[in-house]
Amino acid sequence: MLFSEILGQEHIKNHLTKSTDSGRIPHAQLFVGPEGSGALAMAIAYAQYILCGNTSGENSNGNAACNLKFQNFSHPDLHFVFPVAPNGEVKSHPVSANFMKSWREFITQTPYGSLFDWYKKIGIANKQGQIGVDEAQEIMKSLSLKAYEGGYKVMIIWMADKMNTATANKLLKLLEEPPQKTVFLLVTEDEDDILQTILSRCQVLHFGGLSEQAIADALVSRENIEPAVAQKLAHQAQGNYNQATHLLHKKGDDYPFEEWFVQWVRAAFRAKGNAAAIHDLISWSEQIAGIGREAQKQFLDFCITMFRQALMLNYQAKELVYIEPTVDKFKLENFAPFVNGNNINDIFKELSDAIYHIERNGNAKIILTDLSIKLTRLIHKK
Repeated sequence: MLFSEILGQEHIKNHLTKSTDSGRIPHAQLFVGPEGSGALAMAIAYAQYILCGNTSGENSNGNAACNLKFQNFSHPDLHFVFPVAPNGEVKSHPVSANFMKSWREFITQTPYGSLFDWYKKIGIANKQGQIGVDEAQEIMKSLSLKAYEGGYKVMIIWMADKMNTATANKLLKLLEEPPQKTVFLLVTEDEDDILQTILSRCQVLHFGGLSEQAIADALVSRENIEPAVAQKLAHQAQGNYNQATHLLHKKGDDYPFEEWFVQWVRAAFRAKGNAAAIHDLISWSEQIAGIGREAQKQFLDFCITMFRQALMLNYQAKELVYIEPTVDKFKLENFAPFVNGNNINDIFKELSDAIYHIERNGNAKIILTDLSIKLTRLIHKK
């Protein structure tokens, strides 16, 4: 993967290539960046720069045969680890090696793809993937072998925050006493979920969201769309190139998040002083409880975004409002007055707590029903 193919993040590109050129390659680095910022793509390009002995800031000046192997990500000294779960083909003890063909297709087609995109790719969208203890054994086995080409070995661990405790502890031992000429590149969207002892042994690089101009330019050149359309999509994407492509190709329609949100808040409004409307909230909770935990978390994140947008509109920060609801008779400006400084912190807390409990396998129907009743009180708070 060429560094020139990665959008923005020029300061990180320069740091990585210059430090490599001068022989300073930390054995463990953590790339932290929001979805669609290019942290995974940067890790792959950096691995290529190291393994192929490239110079001058691009992946084209070193070992030609080595660079060729990176076109399909099949270099023998490049190892990947990522969250997985049993699916129709892999019934038990899943590890990354079982999904390598799908993974190579995924990073070729969507190098800016999200974790949820990956889960859909391998058919586990209704499950929560993890990097389990079986994976730790695979990591140790891979790194115990000598480098195929006699140089470095690079281990990229994508979504490292999905490691369970047993895996994290085994990895910690490798980070404390790393095999010779081995580089660990951990990639995450959530630094706080990384085990503190692992975090302390990594050099951390923070990626920011992409600029609107970088996203718009990429959409024009890669998707061949009009600049005005690209600019609008870039504004709506909020620094996330993956979101921009989803908006362009109308992906994400598997779940009508916007319709569910409107159903929810309308039922919550009706429920004030109307005991019968509580049944609507319970029915809504049952519906959302049936879609799988990852989709539930995605939806609740979407709800947080909708409430934030309403708050911005209520406080006249219209330039920060980028969502344009399409549900019939639902106008954000009519909803906005009910989201204010007196209730927004509580709303965010309840939504965040619901995500936390769902992620830890709580009963989704109970969690969502409780959240709905609390929302009924909060949106009427003066």
